[in-house]
Amino acid sequence: MNLYILVDIEGISGVYAKDQVLPDGLRVNEGRELMTADINACVDAAKEAGVDKIYVRDCHGTSRTVIYEKLSDNADYYICGYMGEPRLTGAEDCDAVILLGYHAMAGTLGGTLEHTFSSVSIQNYWLNGKKIGEAEFDSLYAGEQGMPVIMASGDDKLCEEIREFLPNTVTCEVKRGMTWGGALLLPAKKARKKIAECTKEAIRRFEAGEIAPHKIEAPYTLRVELTERGILPFIAGDERKKIIDGRTYEITANTIAELFASK
Repeated sequence: MNLYILVDIEGISGVYAKDQVLPDGLRVNEGRELMTADINACVDAAKEAGVDKIYVRDCHGTSRTVIYEKLSDNADYYICGYMGEPRLTGAEDCDAVILLGYHAMAGTLGGTLEHTFSSVSIQNYWLNGKKIGEAEFDSLYAGEQGMPVIMASGDDKLCEEIREFLPNTVTCEVKRGMTWGGALLLPAKKARKKIAECTKEAIRRFEAGEIAPHKIEAPYTLRVELTERGILPFIAGDERKKIIDGRTYEITANTIAELFASK
């Protein structure tokens, strides 16, 4: 079995404030340390569970968050920096995906650092009429390539969100979201122990055939509501895109990968 781990930072254990996650935040180095530690807990547990090959993708911001020299040697590759459009770069030989350190979708009451792709420019996403966050978008992206999301870690709001569309996926609650910038945190050692246990349980369920790829029927229409006026995309000549109003537009595509590349 080969495993692909997509890692964000807002759902990492110990992370609860924006100055831990922004590139110029006063505590961003703390956030980077915490993210690296959660990755190591997941990677080491996966290797102990018998995973053959492990890829880890830093997908927070510009993908330059992890602390390279502190990462576990049990992974085969760490994918960092600009990779162009593919969300799952290097995943061609992988069988399953873990969403590590993910957060609830924009507007989730009490979700720690909740947002959908950009807290600055995006208010909401809807896919085929359903409000959607990053976790489900990435689950569909993986599902289109035949890979199920077998585990997701984050706060309790993210875990609730995941269970609505992936009922058999293992959810790993490492904190309880209280406000956008506050949470009840598990102690670090307990959180990482839980990540390790959930990773092993997820691999067990996958190998038992209990978790299927997440898919919905094409075509796909993504409605994007922006936070500000005046930043709508230029769509002249692009038949896939349609302006709805001064802050909203839609994209239609036949694959999730195409939708991601066009958004």
